[in-house]
Amino acid sequence: MPVRIRAKNRISGTVTPSSLNTETDLINLSDQSDDFILEGLIDLSALASGDTVVIKVYVAADGTNQRLVDQATFNGPLSIPVVRIPAVTLPYNSKPRVTITQTSGTLRSVPYVFIQQIMEVI
Repeated sequence: MPVRIRAKNRISGTVTPSSLNTETDLINLSDQSDDFILEGLIDLSALASGDTVVIKVYVAADGTNQRLVDQATFNGPLSIPVVRIPAVTLPYNSKPRVTITQTSGTLRSVPYVFIQQIMEVI
């Protein structure tokens, strides 16, 4: 069966954690109208010496419970400051969530952008 992209959504913004060791959502999606592709960029260029952040990615493989699928820790400053979340095809009910937690240093603002492409059968 042929498939095409029915819609494209850009999810962007900037977050600043409210305190150290507080997990803060970059995205937290609910069920979608159909299966979709998701990818993103997270800009950690504001990190300075002594700053540490943890990025976590969750999905609900069972369509209900979000579970951790990836995690990475970054210590500033970074020579390559943009973190790429590679494109992944997800089921409509996978409820993806990407978070950032700053564990040390001065709280920093973090810009991000995700692109979501919702598919449909033609």
